[in-house]
Amino acid sequence: MAAAAAAASGSVPAAPRVGLLYDNRMCAHATPDGEDHPENPERLRAIWRKLAAEGIASRCQVLEAKEANESHIASVHTQDHIKLMRDISSKEYDSSRDDIAKGFNSIYFNEGSSESAFLAAGSVIEVSEKVAAGELNSAIALVRPPGHHAEHDAAMGFCLFNNVAVAANYLLNERPDLCIKKILIVDWDVHHGNGTQKMFYDDPRVLFFSVHRFDFGSFYPSQGDASHCFIGEGAGQGYNINVPWEHGKCGDADYVAVWDHILLPIAEAFDPDIILVSAGFDAALGDPLGGCCITPNGYALLLTKLLGFANGRVVMALEGGYNLKSIANSVCACAKVLLGDKFAFNAREKRPFESTWRVIKMVRDELKTYWPVLSSKLPKNVPLRSAPLYIEPYASSGSESDVEDVDELPDAVSSVDIVQVVDDGLSERITMLKLDQDNVATKNTSSCTTVEQSPTDSVQAQNDGSVVAPTRIYDLSFTWRSALSKVYVWYASFGSNMWTPRFLCYIEGGKVDGMSISCFGSHDTSPPRGTMWKNVPHRLFFGRSSTPCWGTGGVAFLNPEINYNDKSYICMYKITLEQFNDVLFQENRLVDSSEDGKNEFPDSPLIGLSEMESISSNKALHLESIKDSWYSNVVHLGEEDGLPILTMTCPSTDVARHKSGELPLAPPSETYSATLIKGLVEGKQLDTKEAANYINDAAARGL
Repeated sequence: MAAAAAAASGSVPAAPRVGLLYDNRMCAHATPDGEDHPENPERLRAIWRKLAAEGIASRCQVLEAKEANESHIASVHTQDHIKLMRDISSKEYDSSRDDIAKGFNSIYFNEGSSESAFLAAGSVIEVSEKVAAGELNSAIALVRPPGHHAEHDAAMGFCLFNNVAVAANYLLNERPDLCIKKILIVDWDVHHGNGTQKMFYDDPRVLFFSVHRFDFGSFYPSQGDASHCFIGEGAGQGYNINVPWEHGKCGDADYVAVWDHILLPIAEAFDPDIILVSAGFDAALGDPLGGCCITPNGYALLLTKLLGFANGRVVMALEGGYNLKSIANSVCACAKVLLGDKFAFNAREKRPFESTWRVIKMVRDELKTYWPVLSSKLPKNVPLRSAPLYIEPYASSGSESDVEDVDELPDAVSSVDIVQVVDDGLSERITMLKLDQDNVATKNTSSCTTVEQSPTDSVQAQNDGSVVAPTRIYDLSFTWRSALSKVYVWYASFGSNMWTPRFLCYIEGGKVDGMSISCFGSHDTSPPRGTMWKNVPHRLFFGRSSTPCWGTGGVAFLNPEINYNDKSYICMYKITLEQFNDVLFQENRLVDSSEDGKNEFPDSPLIGLSEMESISSNKALHLESIKDSWYSNVVHLGEEDGLPILTMTCPSTDVARHKSGELPLAPPSETYSATLIKGLVEGKQLDTKEAANYINDAAARGL
């Protein structure tokens, strides 16, 4: 009775009215033939299952999706684009749908795409309207396809319509009665919201804020306008805010620092009437595409800080996020915040990166003319950490994944069967990557002569999304073998090295049955620290016509370009970066024997710490110093346990030469095939017949 009386008197606040929109019809958008793809229907279902299991859905006002009116979509998209999205799922397009999709940047269509796209845009309008009208305090729209990459006249980056932009324009232009005059859009997806930025670039009614991986222009969507220098134009100057990370691994401490020193002071000055969050969760710890480290409670804290504005009127619209457990846990943590639940935030890493602090200073300096609050001095003596290196902690008795401890949410992330990485083909506009310019020299590995390099020399971007190192770069201040012996990577083999005894020839020296010549071995003969298998969305093929080691027949190559229709097996060995270089030397025949029988290796590594940064950012590095070698392209296939997965294959230019017939495609020899089969069978991936069929199929299919 007392509690009821207290509630009636107003001393106990009523529970927040939180809208939750979920509609299974948006799961109809899927790849045409059920191919693996990171943006898939299971993303929505996983979130919904989590919210239902935690009792969150029952505490919210659950809403059904409504299709957007075409006139509302036309406020941000062209009529031609709207018509195509409306008709693309019809029978009229059955024969041309896939070809049309290929004309866009990372897009697929099927029979359910049209309805899903209109439902996604209409759903964000629906919940935004209810929050703006006061029917709800806040809301979450679980929608797909996502929207923030979609541009005025084109689908892009998994996005068909720009859902948040459509809703923002609707509130500003179609519903003056709701008195929404200023909107803050917060895009915390790990990728830059290029489409949303362009749609409001000159509009002072919309403050657009995007924090994203930029990696000096090399991270998707690889457009220069994701830089902090792009601040809007005309009347909208100062109302476009980009916070561009220089690298991956940014986590809770980095995002909180940006909130506290950029977003929140500007938000207070802007005083928005409503906040729309482009809520991508691909910056979450364990996401296969993002490479960042926000925990579920980290997202909860960021959202909590936003609730202090616009009277708590916040709408979250789902964007990216491709690890099913981390996206489900992160959305759940945010939903609990909107419902008023308490949570404990205990960041395991309280220090932001040095690069984060540098970016914060650059952004504040760029915007302080428009937002005087940014002219205040930043705190001094802030504890910072240096940029991440792939170095295993010495104290560790075994490598523990960073994703195993997520703030009291132990199931926050799960491993994925297919390593899904940003498609190099999506990065056609990669800009020049800046490297450390202090104390660098260059070395031509083949001639073993050292020359000085101008500090202005840099890695050159290629049309295929890889980068080219014009010469070897290394730091003269330490002995490279000593330094790289402390750095661990996963070496991924797709060829004969899938059979462990064959791979150990590169580490210990010697040869196995079928090999005509022996391997030299590595300086460090320690066995791999771990072995595991995965599948990757790359095409296995067999090229060239003979080798000194295996005789007549082709050998295995992996097409560096991603194709989600392909699936290849890789056996991963956890080795040091020193050992990886020794394998790379031997694969490219850069090791000789002297007259006294000693092995002569190149004097400097092909892949040092500078190259590791480049490979991590650009996903591939073509080694110009050995450009004519068969395995001169080092490709980044993702990460496992916080370590990069690297393989060595041919460059994309060689793939084109194989396609044209300039370089031969040839089936492998029986002895070479037998070695691959042993690897697949002993690795318990396939039985003998399945392994033989896998190899024969790869050899028979044309490029």
